[in-house]
This record gives sequence, C-alpha cells and structure tokens, in this order.
Amino acid sequence: MSDKLIKKPVTGMKDMLPYEMEIRDYVEQTVREVYGSFGFEHIETPVVEHIENLCSNQGGENEKLIFKIMKRGEKLDIAGAKAENDLADSGLRYDLTLPLSRYYSNNSQSLVMPFKALQIGNVFRADRPQKGRFRQFKQCDIDIIGDPSNLAEIELVNATTTLLKRLGFGGFKVRINDRRLLKAMGAYAGFSEAELPEVFIILDKMDKIGMDGVESELKEAGYGADSVDKYIGLFKDYDDTAEGVRRIGDKLQGSVDAGVIDDLTEIFAAAAGAGSADFKLSFDPTLVRGMGYYTGTIFEIEMEEFNSSVAGGGRYDGMIGRFTGQDVPACGFSIGFERIITILLDKGFKVPESPKKTAFLIEKGMDGEKLALIMNEAKERRNNGETVLIARMAKNKKFQKENLEKSGYTEYKDFYRN
Repeated sequence: MSDKLIKKPVTGMKDMLPYEMEIRDYVEQTVREVYGSFGFEHIETPVVEHIENLCSNQGGENEKLIFKIMKRGEKLDIAGAKAENDLADSGLRYDLTLPLSRYYSNNSQSLVMPFKALQIGNVFRADRPQKGRFRQFKQCDIDIIGDPSNLAEIELVNATTTLLKRLGFGGFKVRINDRRLLKAMGAYAGFSEAELPEVFIILDKMDKIGMDGVESELKEAGYGADSVDKYIGLFKDYDDTAEGVRRIGDKLQGSVDAGVIDDLTEIFAAAAGAGSADFKLSFDPTLVRGMGYYTGTIFEIEMEEFNSSVAGGGRYDGMIGRFTGQDVPACGFSIGFERIITILLDKGFKVPESPKKTAFLIEKGMDGEKLALIMNEAKERRNNGETVLIARMAKNKKFQKENLEKSGYTEYKDFYRN
C-alpha cells in the first residue's frame, strides 16, 4: 500500500472554490466586453515557450523565476550538461508580452494592422507567494502593435480605466513616465550608459526607502557625490502634472528629445478629455518598471484598496525585432487579475444581476414517478433562466442550507418522499 497522497495544492498554487470562480468568471466576461468595445481581438498563446526566448534578457528579474521543462528521452544528457539550461529546452511563460511578440512574428501576415490584441491566460513564476501573489496566476493584457504614435498609449489607458470603472473601482491613480526620460535624467547627472541599469534598480526603491535612502544607496554603490546630488535634485523640483513634465523637459534640454515631452503632455490632455473613469493621471519620474524590454512610455495603476500596483505596462518597440530582425512599434497594458480578485473578495463582492438560484432538496427514498416530476419542474425553471441545484437532503439541513447560501442559493424547495 503506497503512502497517502498530498491533498493540498503545490506551494504558490490554489484551488478555486465555486463562489470565487463566479467572481472570476464575471470579471473575465467584463474584460472581454469592455476591451472588445475598444476593438481588441481575443487571442491565445501556448503556456510553454522556447527556453531561448524566455532567457533572452528581456524579462528582468522574472527570468530568475522561470519554471523550466527538462529535455526528454535521448536529448536529456545529464552527464554532459555544463549549465542548467543544457538540461531544458522550454519553460512556462512568466508573462504574456514575450509570447505575444513571438505570436505576432509568426502570424503577422494574417493580422490587420495596427493589431489590437487581448490575451487572458495563466502565467507562472517561481516567486515567494504572498497575499494576492501566486506562482500560477492569471493575467489580462491588451496590446497595440504597429502604431508608433502616442494614440496607442492613450487608447490603452482609456480602455484599462474604463474596465476598472466597470468593475466598480474609482479614485485610483495612473502613474506615467518614459524610459527615454529616465535615461536622459541619468545622462544629465553624469551617469554612463553602462551605469544606468544599477541606478534604475536603486531608484525603483524610492517608494520603500524614500529619497534619502536612494541617495545613500547610490553613494554607497560608489557613484560620485556630484552626480548623485545632481540626480536627486531632479526629483525635488517637479509636480505630477503635465506642467511637471514640461519643467523637467526644460532642465533636460539637450539630453532628451523634445518629442518625448510632447508625447507625455499630449497623453495628459487626452486623459483629461476622456472622462471615462474617476482617476488621476500622475507624472512620476521615479517610475522604472523592471522589464528590460521597455523602450518608451511606462505606466502603473495604484489603488488605495491594495498597497501595490494593480496594472502596468508600457512601450516595447524593440522586442518583435528580436524575432524578425525588423523593429515593430508595440505597446501594452496588463491588469493584475489576481490582485483585483483579491480586492473584490475582501470587499465581499457579489456578482450583479446573477440568475436566481434555487436548491431542490430531495429526501432519500423518493419514488421514480415523483422524482421525474421534480426533474421536469427543474427543467422548466432552467429554461426560464433560473439556476436550479438538485441535491439529496442532508441530516443536518440547517448546516446544508448555510453552505448553499455561501454559494448564492437564496431559495429552497424541500421534497419529501411522502
């Protein structure tokens, strides 16, 4: 007799109970409806990607969290392997952006340009689990490929904020920055191109360690005091409006292309005119985002209900060129599906306008003729749009009904054999 099997899910994974699945299905349906109304087309990519693609220095820290899949059969040469990747030929995707870039590169001849893609699917990261963060989790991405103008960013922000409003959220903040502006600020302060990645990693800690902490870490890392002071000074004299963008742009004349400043201020003007949701567009020159593939505008959405970002994205004009040899403009926005679900569950969210749910509780020993009548009544109710659950009556009927109420059954009909 073998040992007892393990009933709990693997660490970082979770079982979905029916009441949560109802909310998840509702959110996913709303995602399709709202994004569909903006012209985004639903596609699907495999969860397994080539290991060469996943380890291409595009995914930042996420490349350290890949679930790798070992080679099979004669290809698996454990004795001859010199590195970990010699044993793997594929892995589970850690996001949906890199798979989309491969998808577009492979199918571009069959797609209408600009291509507006909607993806909803599970991704996998060998991360440390915590509330709202799992090793298997669902992402919802919208991307626009083939539009080099900031109309892509405007559409992505408008669509995503519209979705969040539809889900009942308001008063959130959309933080926006540009990787080209980040690089110009570093160059203005005197940092070399090679030093910028480490500088950005330290800057990305601003919300945790504050400006003084960033200044200290930069100096501890060996950067000159003059460069650090000049760099920190840029973050002390700005506000989070379009005027703040222009002010930094004036300081960086000669270091940043004027088109970068114009693009950001135009996005502010368009967001103010959209009025589709209650949110604030906020310029944040400390916003970095860790993915190595971002080349231009970057953005994140913060909510008071969750002490973290719940959506993020940006422009990645160079990634498709890694597949095709020719760069194609691309920009995307991803919502944190699991974090939104966590917020809704914590709020006790109920799916609106859900069909009436009735439980038919049948005592054991019911004769076949009476049971057939009950089945026919259930069929008629279902034909009228009602949800009907048929179950055997438990000995502890009170406990049974309490559990049914948790699943949304608000009415009951008891059938006894006599």
